[in-house]
Amino acid sequence: FRADQRFRDVPIIVLSTKEEAAVKADAFACGANDYIVKLPDRLELLARVRYHSRGYVALLERNEAFAALQTSQQVLANDLATAAQYVRSLLPPPQQMGSVTADWRFIPSAELGGDAFGYHNLDDEHVAVYLLDVCGHGVGAALLSVSALNAVRSEALPQTDFHDPGSVLAALNKAFPMERQNDMFFTIWYGVYNTAAKTIRWAGGGHPPALLLLPGEGVKPVQLDSDGPLIGAVDGLEFDSRETAVPAGSRLFVYSDGAFEISRPDGSMWAFDDFLTTLASPPLGPENRMDALVTHVRKLSERDDFSDDFSMVELIFG
Repeated sequence: FRADQRFRDVPIIVLSTKEEAAVKADAFACGANDYIVKLPDRLELLARVRYHSRGYVALLERNEAFAALQTSQQVLANDLATAAQYVRSLLPPPQQMGSVTADWRFIPSAELGGDAFGYHNLDDEHVAVYLLDVCGHGVGAALLSVSALNAVRSEALPQTDFHDPGSVLAALNKAFPMERQNDMFFTIWYGVYNTAAKTIRWAGGGHPPALLLLPGEGVKPVQLDSDGPLIGAVDGLEFDSRETAVPAGSRLFVYSDGAFEISRPDGSMWAFDDFLTTLASPPLGPENRMDALVTHVRKLSERDDFSDDFSMVELIFG
């Protein structure tokens, strides 16, 4: 009876003349929900039947709600997967832009964060590179990141000099106030490389510092700090631009916090200095630096997935 899926949860009350404990134990072992010795009082029998009936109805309602929840979760998972695929479709392909070689890695988290990035030629002598990270997770964060990404890559911010990183961040801060974005803000690092002067100008808003890895073995990465305010948090802010020389053979890494805020199984966090050391160390195998970093992070966390989006852009300057 219990082997039939239709009757697996139907309450069973055993009515018997036997009172031995062993008999009752066998009945319960076979799937009985209750055991009554003949002949019970009418009121007692009705009370037990009603009790098990209420429990059975509650079980059916719980199972129905659980099935609906599973369906809803699957729909949400499909929506997140579609959103992640859409974000990926907007990212530029790895490419050669004159003397600059660009590549990237993007691994969305299970909940999909708000990472987006890109790079493009502003003119014959200037290459822009940028990475932003919207607070929170889900489709809403992804939509805001796509909107901001499109504004930058299409150079659609009015009265903005896209050669001036500080001007770009100020325009983004004006265009995307958090009170009009469901209280969401974002961080960003934006840089412009001058191929003739071999310099890079940059500005950042609340974002992790980009890392400039100069040629040579054992060289510690130079941190291109991003200590400006968050984008969208306060109206009317100004952002300073900085500049530094970029020798030929240097590498620039721009990334989100999902690349280094890694939790170990014991609950401890991976130190940022260890992240710098790992990224600066030449890979031992055929992997490039970004792939070696991903492999190392997965070993640290003992997980294949990521709790936040892993986003990293690498530029190699010839």
